[in-house]
Amino acid sequence: QQPGTPLSDHEYHQFFKFLRITIQASTACHLRELYGCKNSLIQRLDEYENHGVIPAGPICSELPGNPFFHNFCTFSLYRCIMKKYFLKV
Repeated sequence: QQPGTPLSDHEYHQFFKFLRITIQASTACHLRELYGCKNSLIQRLDEYENHGVIPAGPICSELPGNPFFHNFCTFSLYRCIMKKYFLKV
């Protein structure tokens, strides 16, 4: 593709698919910041993300300098603050 030319139909599809996912993740983070991890909606989102069970902790990750978090809530808040929405354990 030439710089400055519009995206192809397929590229636009991928662009907006990622954008919608990022906006949804950002919205979930905003709810988490407003209501905390004990909120039933946030707990359902955490369960959904973890196939029905919220990990008790500690949560290990491959992050340099942050090898583990005390619980999934702390890990999720870190992802939100750092805007690393799709960072996995």
